[in-house]
Amino acid sequence: MAALLSRRVFIFLLVFVGIAVAIQGALFFIGYMAREETEAYNRGVDRAAKGDLDGAIADFSKAIEINPNYAKAYGNRGMARQHKGDFDGAIADLSKAIDINPNLAEAYFGRGLVRRKKDDLGGAILDYTKAIDINPNYAEAFDNRGTARLKEGDLDGAIVDYSKAIDINPNLAGAYNNRGIARQNKGDLDGAIADYAKTIKLRPDLKPSLERFIQEIQKKLPKQSDR
Repeated sequence: MAALLSRRVFIFLLVFVGIAVAIQGALFFIGYMAREETEAYNRGVDRAAKGDLDGAIADFSKAIEINPNYAKAYGNRGMARQHKGDFDGAIADLSKAIDINPNLAEAYFGRGLVRRKKDDLGGAILDYTKAIDINPNYAEAFDNRGTARLKEGDLDGAIVDYSKAIDINPNLAGAYNNRGIARQNKGDLDGAIADYAKTIKLRPDLKPSLERFIQEIQKKLPKQSDR
């Protein structure tokens, strides 16, 4: 009886050890795959930064092949595709990223950029608004929603958005420049000049063109004696 019991214990130990080895092997495999997908993703980011969009798309696709639920890989592949002019492919990827992670503000922002390029201003505004709902301090989303509103002719809404973007990030030169355009279109020439001047301080490379712009506006201002 004791021998039989010992044999049973031995068999149990063998089975248990076998299960443990199998689990360790599975965990190793998962860890390896996670590392491989991350390496592919990071390589894609590096290639995109260097302008190798085709290489970046290939790497993001590899990361997605390993992990079909890699939301950021879909998002970045979408942005690489929009830079190549594949707007439909970009929207498909960014929408997939949103399906996987509905709280990925950058995916809504990116899809908004693509929709604006496709002249879908209403869709772009909805996406920027969703990005802002998720991240209320998303300065670039306010800036770009302002531009979509400006293109729709909503000057007041555009100015509000640009002002919010500036409140969040006082160094956002594009927001000052774009608010200047909106103010100029509303007839607030002094406000426009102030915004263009601030843009020059942040982006000295724009000084030649903006200074000529300011001079043209100043010609339209009434003289001090006429005010």
